Amino acid sequence: MSVISDAPAVAAAQPSAFAQRLYRAIWRWHFFAGLLAVPFMISLAVTGGLYLFNDEIDASLFRYRNYVTVGGTELASSAIAQKAVAAVPGSTLSSYRTPAGPDRSARVTVSTEAGNVLVFVDPHDGAVLDTVAAKEEFNQVVEDLHSLDYFGASWERIIEVVAGFAIVLVLTGVYLWWPRSQTGGVLTVRGTPARRVFWRDLHAVTGIFASVVILFLAFSGLLWSGFWGAKFNAALTANGMGYPVQLWDSVPHSMLITTDVVAKPSWLMENAPVPQSTRPADGQAALPPIGLDNAVTIAAAAGMLPGYEVAPPADETGVYTASIFPADLEYERTIHIDQYSGERLVDIAYGDYPVTGKAIEWSVNLHKGQQWGLFNQLLMLSTCLVVIAMSVSGVVMWWKRRPGGRIGVPPAPRETRLYLGLWGIAVVFGVLFPLTGLTILAMIVLDQCVIRTVPPLRRFFS
Repeated sequence: MSVISDAPAVAAAQPSAFAQRLYRAIWRWHFFAGLLAVPFMISLAVTGGLYLFNDEIDASLFRYRNYVTVGGTELASSAIAQKAVAAVPGSTLSSYRTPAGPDRSARVTVSTEAGNVLVFVDPHDGAVLDTVAAKEEFNQVVEDLHSLDYFGASWERIIEVVAGFAIVLVLTGVYLWWPRSQTGGVLTVRGTPARRVFWRDLHAVTGIFASVVILFLAFSGLLWSGFWGAKFNAALTANGMGYPVQLWDSVPHSMLITTDVVAKPSWLMENAPVPQSTRPADGQAALPPIGLDNAVTIAAAAGMLPGYEVAPPADETGVYTASIFPADLEYERTIHIDQYSGERLVDIAYGDYPVTGKAIEWSVNLHKGQQWGLFNQLLMLSTCLVVIAMSVSGVVMWWKRRPGGRIGVPPAPRETRLYLGLWGIAVVFGVLFPLTGLTILAMIVLDQCVIRTVPPLRRFFS
């Protein structure tokens, strides 16, 4: 459900002694999961809510660099790229994003020793509108804070654990909320903010209404995780349910994958191989590279939506890679172009994905608020606000309930079969979500072997 929970109202009909002990055991683990997850859940909700509106933020706060005055003809792509490279001394071209419309700027990514830099250029007169380090671009910072990549790649594992705990919180929260003959606090909030019952009901009622969406966000969010998501992606591809590998059968592969040449590919295409350009054989006349302008023209002629990005070849066997991943999945596309012949070696669109691949890309789009326009954004934003409300209400009701000087953890069950059940749940989570499962196992060991056996700790956590 959400975070640190208090027990719901006592049922009208007294449950059995075992049912009461089971209830308290689940309540205890709901409490522990919330205790660990609450700060990260709030962070995910705040940054996720912001990122839902990244296009609107670009169109308002950063309009000065994303929009231009319409007028005259556009400069050649290569000329725009040269302006960008000249604006950042010592840089080299990394990728070129075409203007998404006649009133939009071109965005050029250049590489430096310190990292990539984004250069925004007016395509009509070549004026450089702004430069910003790629890692410091506002929406990128929000995204990196959301995943904790901002603090280093290893921190991303924490979010993977939290996503697993979000699933635990929802499942245990639904169990704790289940009516059991009572009517108050099921679908309505009782009392006033001065009373603990108000915060308990607010926590439960908001949580039950948002539980399905929170589960969806947790599962779909795991797709980006460095461990579970990467393993799941590889498993889909190995079983013919990921990107269509047959499209690469007749082309030579390089050692690169799509993430090496495209900054933000679709989830399904992240590990797809990048083909190689065919160099002229010995004795044949060498063909000159087609150049950026021709690569952009080839991509446009193939029907790619304006706003696509073109990455140049890294070496003499590399390819031009044109890609676009818009809100409308039907226009999602990646094209690899031979740098000598201009041949489209691999051309893959959303329609080429298998059913499972389409379903996953659809879920990713929904997670990011891009599938149903404003409705999707507002649905996800309201869920983010609910997560914050549940987190705050969970903390408030815990604070009102806790004994002085102690944490106030719900009492541990003494029945062996209850603990065997908890171990069984940990094993299941260990199989489905290894990092979360390992964390649950560590919590059980800490609870049983440390907290319960060290008197000061037992009192503090009681």
